[in-house]
Amino acid sequence: MAKFEELDAIATLADQMQAEEGPVVLINLFTVDAKDEDALLNAWAYDADFMKSQPGYISTQLHKGIAGSSTFVNYAIWQDVKSFRDAFTHPEFERRISDYPESAVARPHLLKKLAVENHCVA
Repeated sequence: MAKFEELDAIATLADQMQAEEGPVVLINLFTVDAKDEDALLNAWAYDADFMKSQPGYISTQLHKGIAGSSTFVNYAIWQDVKSFRDAFTHPEFERRISDYPESAVARPHLLKKLAVENHCVA
């Protein structure tokens, strides 16, 4: 089973899941022992299949660090916090967490897209 750590010590994922806004982006930073990478990918794909069937799910993408890195970043877009919360706390998803290798550490955090003049649109 993956261990969970907070990405931000001030705003925990539990705090964020009480918000009522959207759309939101889940950033989940994973680290894992190199020997467990295949197990992580299999568990993540299994979870992604479940998540994409949930109301409010929009898309996801997994990225892996280069040059031998065992760091992964999952980027998932949700319609709103409520949709993410319902999926993340669903008993089936909670059961699937046990499929992750013991060396895996997950650091999920919710964000919103910002507009920055001359660079980004909201």
